[in-house]
Amino acid sequence: MTNTTLGIIGLGAMGAPMARHLLDSHGSLTITARRPQPDLVEAGATWAETPRELAASVGALLVMLPDLPQLEEVLSGDDGILAGVRDSGLLLLIGSTSSATGVRALAERLSTETEGRVRVVDCPVSGGEDGAKAATLSIMLGGADDDAALATELLAPCGTPVHLGPLGAGQVAKACNQMVVSATILALGEATVLADRSGIDLDKMWGLLSGGYAGSRLLESRREKLVTGDDSPSGVAKYMVKDLASAAEIAEATGTNPVLLPTLRAAFDEIVDSGLGDQDIAVSRRFVAER
Repeated sequence: MTNTTLGIIGLGAMGAPMARHLLDSHGSLTITARRPQPDLVEAGATWAETPRELAASVGALLVMLPDLPQLEEVLSGDDGILAGVRDSGLLLLIGSTSSATGVRALAERLSTETEGRVRVVDCPVSGGEDGAKAATLSIMLGGADDDAALATELLAPCGTPVHLGPLGAGQVAKACNQMVVSATILALGEATVLADRSGIDLDKMWGLLSGGYAGSRLLESRREKLVTGDDSPSGVAKYMVKDLASAAEIAEATGTNPVLLPTLRAAFDEIVDSGLGDQDIAVSRRFVAER
């Protein structure tokens, strides 16, 4: 195993279980958060009072914050990450689902500001809370070969890291992932409403259809929510708005004229505008039923 020390910031629904796997595998992990994390500290994690203190004690730092604006908040200032970067440098692992263009621009700026001491790999993940807890996440890496190789070794305890190309490639892959997820969950919600209003037993139907071409990991993970109408949050719907905006940015940059993407964006904008954005993506059933 690498001797590179690892830290993590962003200990929410995804980051906390990932932190436990990283700690169990690597034997050490430095953490910081807005709220105390007694369970992780008791398990052996080292607590840093500030992002600066965290950055000063590690060679690689995994960021599991929602997006780049939240990362910017912990980068700058007297107690920010940049203030603590050591002369030996820092590998910043951006696990946030963000704009590929934004990640590249941030990496260029950080390299200039730190005279090359901060290097960036983007590493968004797919698999949701279930995947984070089970250590079965798909981890999409973009960056220089050596940095991506180190990131692969560091993040392997959380799932399957794959280096897909230069910096930003992970974000492109995640945008593609979110296009498929958003289309699928909308189709599942719509089909559930049609079946329910036709008097079909929803559990029996999805049990049957899951064995055919309609089957998917998403149906497997959201089947109970769709059947019962429970849309309490796991992966909240509002985050899909920014993810699909990133996909649209990529489409424009590559000269692609998508058919489905504009409809997906309009649907999730409508979900948020109707006040359902903080619910799980399985809220697609309620959204369709109430239109």
